Amino acid sequence: MASVTVRGCALWTVCLLNFAFVSISGADFIRFISFRAIYHNITGETTLCQDSIPWSVALQDSSVLGSLVVDLGLLALFITQHSLLAWSPVKQALQSVLGALNRTAYCFTTVLALQILMRYWQPVTGAPCLWSVRHAPWSIWFPLLCFSLHFLCWAIICSILMIFDYSELLGIKQVYYDCLGLGDPLSHKSPGAQRLLSHLRHPVCVELGVVLWLLPALSLDRLLLAGTLSTYLALAHSLDKQDVSYLCVQLNSKLQLFAEPHHGSADTSDHKDK
Repeated sequence: MASVTVRGCALWTVCLLNFAFVSISGADFIRFISFRAIYHNITGETTLCQDSIPWSVALQDSSVLGSLVVDLGLLALFITQHSLLAWSPVKQALQSVLGALNRTAYCFTTVLALQILMRYWQPVTGAPCLWSVRHAPWSIWFPLLCFSLHFLCWAIICSILMIFDYSELLGIKQVYYDCLGLGDPLSHKSPGAQRLLSHLRHPVCVELGVVLWLLPALSLDRLLLAGTLSTYLALAHSLDKQDVSYLCVQLNSKLQLFAEPHHGSADTSDHKDK
């Protein structure tokens, strides 16, 4: 019994430390992907672009090419880790070794790769921007509009993650179920939910697309970041008609539940009377 308790405490310690690491890294990612990029433009000025340099010259600059090579390598590292650990043979091998901590390890290595990407990312400042809003009054208002929309998108992303079983995505529920001897929490979901989760593990594609592309100035390194991650997100999902039908049924049931709460309670009381 004591060994079981010690094992449970060890699992929870690892799980909670990982939760703290993921939460802190999530805040860092929001700052990196959204607000740091907008900050350069919030006063209408930007140091991200060198419009006086022709593209033909910029693309032959060794510093520009070197920064792009480093950034591409960082993106390749993140995508390789994220895809390799999600590959079924690797996932099954890790599951046999790590057990309930498999998802925790996946989240930890993903966030570690993301931290490396953010820490060593090389901005390209020696080339023109693909676009840059610099003329009044939009040089002031457009960055503020971007800030507001980014804030809204991140609020929606956090809400979706909470609804989409955030504890299961982070591996917390796996540890909880293991300590109670309930097995894998995914096995307790309906077949439709299991099928949906196998096809859609990132339910925030549209919102991420907005924060990746909607900026007052789009530099060359940001184009590489936004284009690569957008392509990877688009290729990572395989939703089909059955998944969409399942989502529609779930959405309609939730809407009916919120739209007719009194009607539902009245029906229940009538049924009880009968």
